[in-house]
Amino acid sequence: MWHGLTMAGLWRLIKLRPGFSVAYLLRWATIAALSVVNSFYSAMESLFFARKVRNVTLQHPPIFILGHWRSGTTMLHNLMALDPNVTFPNLYHCVNPRHFLLTEKILAPLTGWALPATRPMDNIPTGWNEPQEEDIALALDCGISPYMMAAFADRREVYERFFDPRDMTPKERAAWKHSLLTLMKKLTFKKNRTIVSKNPGHTFRIPILLEMFPDAKFVYITRDPYAVYQSTMHLRKTMFSENCVSPPTFATSEADMLYFYEKCIHTYEETKSLIPPGRLHELRFEDLERDPLGEIRKTYCGLNLPGWDEVEPKVCEQLPALKAYKKNAFRMDHETMLRVYRRLAWVFDLYHYPSQIENETAAAG
Repeated sequence: MWHGLTMAGLWRLIKLRPGFSVAYLLRWATIAALSVVNSFYSAMESLFFARKVRNVTLQHPPIFILGHWRSGTTMLHNLMALDPNVTFPNLYHCVNPRHFLLTEKILAPLTGWALPATRPMDNIPTGWNEPQEEDIALALDCGISPYMMAAFADRREVYERFFDPRDMTPKERAAWKHSLLTLMKKLTFKKNRTIVSKNPGHTFRIPILLEMFPDAKFVYITRDPYAVYQSTMHLRKTMFSENCVSPPTFATSEADMLYFYEKCIHTYEETKSLIPPGRLHELRFEDLERDPLGEIRKTYCGLNLPGWDEVEPKVCEQLPALKAYKKNAFRMDHETMLRVYRRLAWVFDLYHYPSQIENETAAAG
């Protein structure tokens, strides 16, 4: 992830004192070397494209896919990205936010071999052209993103305020807005289509997204809290291991995961009423997994999106692959289940998910 930093971004990271270990010397060296290259490409892109990007107007209201991490946002994004009338931030855009307009056509084909076949946290195929979430780009471009936790896993005070712009300083909020808007303009400059954004961090940001994009539409996906807990804990371990710049301890992983999960759901439920009628569609991952075609059709109908006749056959083409896909298998012991349920009982109730703890208690009674 940090290989997309410019020299300015690297200095910004160093000033936060992420720690140093000899074991990570090679990682620091490659980040530093590539920061020089990225700075050069960034300067060249600015020279050729900066004025053109500034003059871009977003003619199509974006669609924001919301939901806590590991709630099924990726599956939903991949299916909605099949629409030939939309565009989206891909992995190359997000890892190289400062110069993808200049370099994507040349460097993406030359470097694709270096990417792993699947994502480190699951079995979903990866590639430069695959849809990705723009908080990676924001972390690299302005350093104002909860994904800064990848470098500061045990220091919540560094990144906590970056979830919700209302918690940021005025200067940070202005920089964050500029970075996001610039990215959206760049995507529109490349393809003047509706942008479909999948970014769990945006679940905290409905007010500012409506301020920036008044006509935006939203899709919100939920999933069984047990599954979210297990998959997010796995995500944190893989993400921190892959992207840390000093040895992570994972000492606060569970406490942080539960804290931000609750905060995510609270914030969404408190702010979703700001979205005008007809511009929010909610669904469950379990329903999407069971009937992808039917749930995407409902999403298009719920948001009154055009082009379903073009999207339907493309979704149908993906059904065999979706059916064959094997999720990671996790086991949760009774003690962990009880601890999670006691903390998240209100989420189980809110989204009508049954709890095995409740069932066991009822059976014992």
